[in-house]
Amino acid sequence: MEILARRIRSISPSQTLAISAKAKAMKAAGENVISFGAGEPDFSTPEHIVAAAIEALEKGQTKYTPSAGLLELRRAICSKLKRDNGLEYEPSQIVVSNGAKHSIFNVCYALVDEGDEVVIPSPYWLTYPEIVKSCGGVPVYIKASKKTGFKITPEQLKAAITPKTKLFIFNSPCNPTGAVYSEQEVRALAAVCEEAGIFVLSDEIYEKLVYGEIKPFSFAACSDKMKERTITVNGVSKTYAMTGWRIGYLAAPKDVARAIDSFQSHATSNPNSIAQYATIKALNSSEAAVEEMVARFARRRLAMIERISDIKNAYCIIPEGAFYAMLVVSGVYGKSFGSKRIENSVDFADTLLDAAKVAVVPGVSFGADDCVRLSYSLSMQDMLEGLERIDAFLQSLQ
Repeated sequence: MEILARRIRSISPSQTLAISAKAKAMKAAGENVISFGAGEPDFSTPEHIVAAAIEALEKGQTKYTPSAGLLELRRAICSKLKRDNGLEYEPSQIVVSNGAKHSIFNVCYALVDEGDEVVIPSPYWLTYPEIVKSCGGVPVYIKASKKTGFKITPEQLKAAITPKTKLFIFNSPCNPTGAVYSEQEVRALAAVCEEAGIFVLSDEIYEKLVYGEIKPFSFAACSDKMKERTITVNGVSKTYAMTGWRIGYLAAPKDVARAIDSFQSHATSNPNSIAQYATIKALNSSEAAVEEMVARFARRRLAMIERISDIKNAYCIIPEGAFYAMLVVSGVYGKSFGSKRIENSVDFADTLLDAAKVAVVPGVSFGADDCVRLSYSLSMQDMLEGLERIDAFLQSLQ
C-alpha cells in the first residue's frame, strides 16, 4: 500500500525552489552568487501600508475576520475592479485568500472534477499544472510561438478545446514570458471561450507592471456572458511589494464565490487580519510608490534587453510586462563546460551556478526547455554583473 495519496504523488518538485536553495546554500558559504530567480520585487513595502498594519496591531485588530475577508476590504477591491478594470462586482462576489496562489487553488478546487481538462498556454507559470493535477484535472498545453511574442492564437485555443474542457487559465502580463495581450487579442480568445461555454481563470497579478504601449485588458470585461464564466484573480504581492503579507483575492459569479468561501472557511479560515487592514490602505491610497517601482523596473528591463542583445549564442523575446525575460539558450546545447555537458535547461542552470555563481530558473519548469528564466527584480548593479557572467560563461563553452 502506498503511503502517500495519488494526488500528492502527482505533484512535481519545484525547480525554482531547488535552484534557489542551492544558490542560498552557496551564499551562506560565503560565495558571491547573483540570483535571477526571485519572483518578487526587491523593494520594501511602502511605508504608509506598513503604518496601517502597525495601527491595526495597536488597535487590537487581531481577531478572526469573515472567511471571505473583511467587508471593508472586499468593498475596496470592488472599487479597484471598477476603477482599473471597468468591472462591477458586489462584495459577496469577492473572496480574499492567503495570496493569489491560494486563490488559484480555490478556483481549480471549486471547478475542476476528476478527468476535466484545463487548457494552459505554454510557457506557463510552473504552479498552474501542479494545482490542476492536485485537483484531479488534466493539463492540456498550447505551445505559444516565439514568433508571436509567446502569445497563443484563437485558432490554437479552439483546436485545444474538447468536450472534456472545463477551464482555460489565462495570464497577462505573463510569468514567465512577460507577454501582454492587447484588448483585441483578449476579445478574440474570449469569443472562442464563449462559443465553447468553458470557464476562464484570468490571473492578473502583474497588471500594473507593464512597460510598452499594450495595456492589459480584463477577460471578464469582454462581455456580460464572459463575465459570468470568468474568475479574475489578483493580489497585492507584486504591485505593492507585499509578497510576504500573503493577500490575494478573486472576483467570481455569485455561486462560484459562495462555494469557494464555504470551502475556504473549512480549509484555512480567514486570511491574516493585519495584512487585510494593510491591503485596505494599499488599495485606497495614491499609487505614487507603485509608479516609482514600475519606472525602476522599466529601466532595468531596457538595460537587460540591451545587454542581452550583445550576447552571442543566446537571445530573448522582448517582455512587455511583469519582471521576467526568457533567455533562449538552446544554441549551446551539446556543448560542455569542462567535463559537464549541457543537454537541457536544467544542465545549463546547474552548470552556470557552479561555474559562474549565477542562479537562473530552468525553462523546463515552465514548459520551455530551450530557455531559462531571468528576473530583473534585483538591483541594476547585480543584474548587469550577472549578465556579464552569463556572457562569459556562454563564450567559454566548448
